[in-house]
Amino acid sequence: MADHQEASVTLPSEPAAVATARRFVAEVLGRWGLDDGGDAADAIRLMVSELATNAVQHTFGQSPTFTVELRLDRDELLRIGVTDSHPRFPRRLPAAVQQDNGRGMVIIRVLAAEAGGRLSFTPTAEGGKTVWITLPWAAAAAVPAC
Repeated sequence: MADHQEASVTLPSEPAAVATARRFVAEVLGRWGLDDGGDAADAIRLMVSELATNAVQHTFGQSPTFTVELRLDRDELLRIGVTDSHPRFPRRLPAAVQQDNGRGMVIIRVLAAEAGGRLSFTPTAEGGKTVWITLPWAAAAAVPAC
């Protein structure tokens, strides 16, 4: 495999694009050697779904598109980023027991940490942000199922 691989897709900020983002990531990671039927693939799809959903729901119409980017460096480090043009960084919201939403970033942070990875945010030059999931590629098989 090459020292560095990248793939990205830009999608409209609409609910149907969340499933498209999830499929795109699964297809790319499958080409890069991740077992599509394993727990790692399931957990990564869940994390991507949460990030894509946030890009669609929480940008308040200020981001007509979002971009999903994957980077694999030397078969060691996988980075998945979701970029939108809304300037506000995600923040943890108090999730009431009866609440249907507000837990996505907590889920992502826990799944990434359990695999030895992390969640981070970077601003873009255009005034938006990218939310990154960084995982050790070798540990991808150890990401727990949800």
